[in-house]
Amino acid sequence: MGSPGKLVIIFLLLFLTITTAKKPFKFDYESFNKTYPAPDTLQFTEDTAVSQGALQITPDTSNSLETYRQNKSGRVVFQTPFKLWEGNVNSTAGKIASFNTSFGVNIYRVNNTSPGEGFAFIIAPDLNIPAQSYGQYLGLTNASTDGNWTNHLIAIELDTVRQEFDPDDNHMGLNINSIKSNKVVSLASQGIIIAPPKALNYTVWIQYNGTQKVIKVYMALQGKPMPKVPVLNESLNIGWYLNQYSYFGFSASTGNLIQLNCVLRWDLTVEILPEDNDRTWLKIGLVTGTSGLALLLVAAVGFYYFLHKGRPVNDPRIMGALRSLPGTPREFSFKDLRRATNNFDEKLKLGQGGFGIVYKGVLAKENNMEIAVKKFSRENIQGKDDFLAELTIINRLRHKHLVRLVGWCHKNGMLLLVYDYMPNGSLDNHLFGKQDKILSWDRRYKIISGVASAINYLHNEYDQKVVHRDLKASNIMLDSNYNARLGDFGLARALENEKTSYADIGGIPGTLGYIAPECFHTGKATRESDVYGFGAVVLEVVCGERPWTKIAGFQCVVDWVWMLHRENRIFEAVDERLGGDFNTEEAERLILLGLACSHPISGERPKPQTIVQIISGSVPPPYIPPFKPAFVWPVMEPTGDSSMTNTHDTTPMSSSYYGVSQESNTGYSDLYTV
Repeated sequence: MGSPGKLVIIFLLLFLTITTAKKPFKFDYESFNKTYPAPDTLQFTEDTAVSQGALQITPDTSNSLETYRQNKSGRVVFQTPFKLWEGNVNSTAGKIASFNTSFGVNIYRVNNTSPGEGFAFIIAPDLNIPAQSYGQYLGLTNASTDGNWTNHLIAIELDTVRQEFDPDDNHMGLNINSIKSNKVVSLASQGIIIAPPKALNYTVWIQYNGTQKVIKVYMALQGKPMPKVPVLNESLNIGWYLNQYSYFGFSASTGNLIQLNCVLRWDLTVEILPEDNDRTWLKIGLVTGTSGLALLLVAAVGFYYFLHKGRPVNDPRIMGALRSLPGTPREFSFKDLRRATNNFDEKLKLGQGGFGIVYKGVLAKENNMEIAVKKFSRENIQGKDDFLAELTIINRLRHKHLVRLVGWCHKNGMLLLVYDYMPNGSLDNHLFGKQDKILSWDRRYKIISGVASAINYLHNEYDQKVVHRDLKASNIMLDSNYNARLGDFGLARALENEKTSYADIGGIPGTLGYIAPECFHTGKATRESDVYGFGAVVLEVVCGERPWTKIAGFQCVVDWVWMLHRENRIFEAVDERLGGDFNTEEAERLILLGLACSHPISGERPKPQTIVQIISGSVPPPYIPPFKPAFVWPVMEPTGDSSMTNTHDTTPMSSSYYGVSQESNTGYSDLYTV
């Protein structure tokens, strides 16, 4: 336990951490009316108002006189200021708050005339609006103050009128103390028209990372997921420009041209920095004398016992990372998730893997919404940096063939992750479990097509290269319409610098039968090894046999299928349970594709884009030699964007790896894993 003096110091430091830690401030206005939010929550200036379920930042349609709407400006600001920085913001000792916000916006052309002038999300030094800030000044500045460093203002503008310093009349800009944007992006190339002839609602996401000092802004049609690539992505030290205490809100303006500037919904999360008086307890504690020291020692011993013997405490790093996740995941209360799963009833258990247990849950308060709850204890989370990095990857993935992360809960050292519930379970269960009906050929083909689309997204379409590393049938879930949803990103890695392998930690991940042969020698996974795993899944779905099945004297399914291909008997490989009810052209296409993806030489495997085209029938499958080529080692490392040196473990896989499971999963076993 150590000396009493050391223990007291440790206790003081721990108590300081716990006492000063604060939850981020959050609010979420799903709509607006005259009584919601409370009148003293938002500050309205000029002709702003709540009308038609929205914040009208400039006059709305209630006045028929067009001239009434001209040359107007307005602001709506949250009345409580936030402490956004402390200390020396140019040094590591300084601290800058992170924040995330999203809002719905509608910029409406009145009588289908040309729109003007613009709308902005603002961080301002006070609740006031400058005089004569209409027209090009967007309610931000005016002719005499524009560009002054004393403005202490940052804004993200949506501008609908072109000035001499603008690229066009449909752009987004990052503005600092001026209407002249420090960074501007034309939105035409993004497929976005701020104020189209037929009104459209948009969602804007703004994410600021106070540690990295980077701001990212995304924009999409309402109802669409947050895009994978931000419209704006800029380095920004807000401590250089903003008052230490600043306000969040919106501003807008009209000129001779008019538009309606409507905010339909708004949520905001701001990291709370400690106030100076939060630390005064330490001064008191240090002057309490001997009796105070004795009291602290007793408390420290009790705290030590609690830490090691009692209930676990929350990890502040995990809590902070979870609460700063970009996008839409929400924090669930432990009570609600416990109630949803009937106190984690074994009868609701969907599966169990190496990282925890998955339960089905029903949120009664939310129209009996069905969810899948992944429960794993603090001991399951090894390597927190890797865990948090991977969780960030999962959170931002948005694709119709990926299982979606809905939210999270972290309580008493227990982490719960909440995902969309997949009512039809896993592909593995439909192929090999006790099912009343055999999975039809049409559904099998549709599932393979969906998985191929997901892999192409991970490898090529997401803004980072993501290698899944554990493609198998038990990690492919089926929604109510039997659409494939790829899950289990517990082994996933984002690959940077256009390189496609990763520095693995702790040996080769995956499941025997799905692992490419080169992985046993390199200790690395690549996009090519993901393709190999996909090939194993393709043959598994077509043949109705697990990859490692010994069949007709062969040690694995792929060798058996290759023999059938050589002897022009490939249709004998199709699952006999289908009773011949399958499309022969599609079957031949998938079998040849499965063999191509299973090529022992990684460079000979097709790319995901080609795989998608083969499945769609737009291009033919590649030539497959009659005899399976031999795996040769060493092979040439892939070049260009296909390699990264394994800096953690360059040794071949040890023989103990062969203890990897060849499980007969019944669904949800390792799915939803982080």
